[in-house]
Amino acid sequence: MNVTVWQQVLGQDARYSAYRTPSDPQFRTQYLRRRSQLLRENAKKQVPGDPNARKQYLKIRSKLLAQKYGPVSEASSLRSVSIRGSITTLDRIDSSTEDKNEINSRINPEKSSIVVPTQQAEASRALVGGKSIAENYAFAGVHHIFDCHLGSPVTTIKFANDDKNRIAFASADGMLSVCHLQPKPEVEVTLKGHTSEITDFAWSLSNDLIVTASKDTTLRLWDTSSGRCIRVVAEIRTAPINCCAFQPMNNNLVVAGDGTCLVNVYNISTGKVTKGGTGKLGAPVISIAFDSTGNILWAGDSRGTLHSFTFDLATSRLRKGHKVSLRAETPITSIQARSWISREARDPSVLVNIAVNTLCLFRVTDNKGLVQLRKTFTIRHRNHRIRSVFCPLMSFRQGACVITGNEDMTVCFFDVEKSTKSCVNRLQGHSAPVLDVSFNYDESLLASCDAEGLVIIWRREL
Repeated sequence: MNVTVWQQVLGQDARYSAYRTPSDPQFRTQYLRRRSQLLRENAKKQVPGDPNARKQYLKIRSKLLAQKYGPVSEASSLRSVSIRGSITTLDRIDSSTEDKNEINSRINPEKSSIVVPTQQAEASRALVGGKSIAENYAFAGVHHIFDCHLGSPVTTIKFANDDKNRIAFASADGMLSVCHLQPKPEVEVTLKGHTSEITDFAWSLSNDLIVTASKDTTLRLWDTSSGRCIRVVAEIRTAPINCCAFQPMNNNLVVAGDGTCLVNVYNISTGKVTKGGTGKLGAPVISIAFDSTGNILWAGDSRGTLHSFTFDLATSRLRKGHKVSLRAETPITSIQARSWISREARDPSVLVNIAVNTLCLFRVTDNKGLVQLRKTFTIRHRNHRIRSVFCPLMSFRQGACVITGNEDMTVCFFDVEKSTKSCVNRLQGHSAPVLDVSFNYDESLLASCDAEGLVIIWRREL
């Protein structure tokens, strides 16, 4: 088995790692290490054979894993992590400057590198019909409008994992609605219990649980079928919790960022912070995001600094990685991470919203989460917590697109390859700032929410 195939096999194993013995993360880590050792040894033997047989082995193994555990979102192999941190300070200018070019000039993007599939990617383009970015993101109209939280901002919205018809959205009224969109759009269940604004939430990998963070200083774990609150985790320091995320490789762990400048790793079975699972920032934590492997965690604070941590899957410990100042005294309101897996574009990337009218695309340059600026996009973003997302199918076509909310009441689509006029589409329909957006996994539906509590489900032209 050649090196490429065994790496892909290991990637499949890592992808389904969270489903193996969920109560024993050490066993999962040992399993992956042993698999890696055996595959490396086999690859070194250079045993002659039919390359098609190797590919067939990978295909059969993928099908068997999918049949046993169901589909999962994003494939990516685990990498070893280093514990030595470093600090890079990039913000040394007057904070009153508002030109978006100041971020460009301080982080030095790699203008010559290509981050999307080249024009030779015929097979990749064929998977989505060979259409251009603009053609792929033409919308046929509105599928449905939810107004169950009208009057209170809908703060965040997310489709369920690998489910194109199930969605949830949280509101400043302290409630979260779980809905289905087919055959008839309706609310399945409303999660009630928080006494203040829900600032963030996350689906578990199997979509049976949702964790919510709130300004009422609690994390809550919910059963998505019944709407029952399973556990309440209260912050000792009575500080608002601003963001939360499940650990991708172990959904028994939840990471949360709060107003006391701390990032904490919670064991949801006990409700306790894990030993060594605390990271300290220099300002209140506003946003967090894991990479797909769960090895790197990024956290953005209210003073414009992006921090990275490495996460030890065996011990649940956080270790400091890098610290990059993007814009002084300006909140980082959203972070999204994605591995761009294609033949031409393999760089892991991070998408960051900064409340200085800027959306930034970064390339991840090492296994401790150091980032390098790729591109910036201008949006209207000053006063609200605006969020953005990667398009889910960007690995399979020429070009790649990112979507963001906007205080000008539109949903903006940006082609990351275009150097000028990168906005390829703009959806108009909201009458208030658009706070968050979410695509379902096959890109047939897009959801957006606004500061007046309206949720619009857009139907893409197929």
